[in-house]
Amino acid sequence: MLANVSSCALQGLDGVIVEVEVDTSRGMPGLTVVGLPDAAVRESRERVRSAIRNSGLSYPGKRITVNLAPADIRKEGPAYDLPIAVGVLIASRQVWPQAIEDALIIGELSLDGSVRHVDGILPIAAVAREEGLPQIFVPAEDAAEAALIGDLEVFPVENVQQLAAHLQGLREIEPYDSDGDALAAPPPPYATDFAEVKGQEHVKRALEVAGAGSHNVLMTGPPGAGKTLLARSMPSILPEMSIDEALEVTKIYSILGLLPPETPLIRHRPFRAPHHTISHAGLVGGGSWPQPGEISLAHRGVLFLDELPEFSRRTLEVLRQPMEDHHVVISRATGTLAFPANFTLVGAMNPCPCGYYGDPVRECSCSTTQVTRYQKRISGPLLDRIDIHVEVPRVDYDKLTDDRLGEPSASIRGRVERAREVQRRRFQGMEITTNADMGPAEVRQFCRLDDAGRSLVRAAMQQLQMSARAFHRILKLSRTIADLANSEEIETAHLAEAIQYRPRRTV
Repeated sequence: MLANVSSCALQGLDGVIVEVEVDTSRGMPGLTVVGLPDAAVRESRERVRSAIRNSGLSYPGKRITVNLAPADIRKEGPAYDLPIAVGVLIASRQVWPQAIEDALIIGELSLDGSVRHVDGILPIAAVAREEGLPQIFVPAEDAAEAALIGDLEVFPVENVQQLAAHLQGLREIEPYDSDGDALAAPPPPYATDFAEVKGQEHVKRALEVAGAGSHNVLMTGPPGAGKTLLARSMPSILPEMSIDEALEVTKIYSILGLLPPETPLIRHRPFRAPHHTISHAGLVGGGSWPQPGEISLAHRGVLFLDELPEFSRRTLEVLRQPMEDHHVVISRATGTLAFPANFTLVGAMNPCPCGYYGDPVRECSCSTTQVTRYQKRISGPLLDRIDIHVEVPRVDYDKLTDDRLGEPSASIRGRVERAREVQRRRFQGMEITTNADMGPAEVRQFCRLDDAGRSLVRAAMQQLQMSARAFHRILKLSRTIADLANSEEIETAHLAEAIQYRPRRTV
């Protein structure tokens, strides 16, 4: 008898319906899997056999052939165990096929028949809804994640015996009822708050502007000045993600298996801080079968690169294209995949190898050549893509011992959210959401200058020798500063603040 069970394969962040065809025939007993399976899929024959027998069901002593169609798509991982087991039970007439005609099944099996967690449940559930399959059978611990996709009946499966009883009509599995808990629950508190940062008011202002328009930032200062603390506090001033953004980010974490079981939906904007020893493939994604990298894990959030000059030059240079396009395309012999990478880059660096060049208290021990060589580890094209360059000086003793707290992140976040709302209304109907995403056409439309503003920018371009990219970035940054000031027009003061964030030669 031939049985057909619907399952799913993942290609990047998207899913493809896979038909699991199971045929039993006379011949030497055994189970063969075809359809471009990897080693984990081929090993499913042992898990399926033991799981069925240890669940009190009968494993047929026949030749079993399993085809995973379409055969030209690579099948990876143990997620096909459960649909293969169900196909075997249908082919051997132990359960009825009518019960799964409109269902998608996914899950890994233990030898005792219990169903284990599977990565990528969220995009799999999304594919089920898109393909018109109203039901999905998933591991019990993944039911909350699958329930994030609306208009879908989610059945949590604990073991093969339970699923077999459901398909036989003996004991039904109750559909999972989330009551919208994951969507309605308030997000957890932030780990760090701007109120705890002593001094550095001008840096906080720069980060506020960066958060309001999703602009890239580079902080330069001596060791211990608070660069890392400021960067780690930045997510606390960013607006909460919309449901669509949260689902988009959760999908990336789900595919990589980084989604905690107790957190089916990521509510806070991501904050990723990879070590400077990371490879370029780890940063932008890659592998023989491409997987998302840190820039995709920071999608809609913050990518913090501490000790920026310590990263290898090749690793930093691969950031240039994603910073402009907000996605990364990875090509391999097996195929080409695109991953989202719309992040805010926050970099931190010392001004020299010893860290004290320009410090008023401690003398720098580096030569001019060493300082120049250290700063040139970051290429000009990469620096040109960073909108805000800000100095972070050492904090005075009086400020450190002051018991008064600074302005809390909640107050700053309120101003950032109001500026973002202005941008949402401005770009309604467009694919862009923040000022940093604007292209030349949007800059021409929304960043008009008066005569005084044009004269100021002309003088700045001549003195700072700015590129055309820097010119457009100044206009976009001044548009954000105007939005924070609730100004319809870009005034000279807004332009002046944007220009003072451009880098200047230090040596």
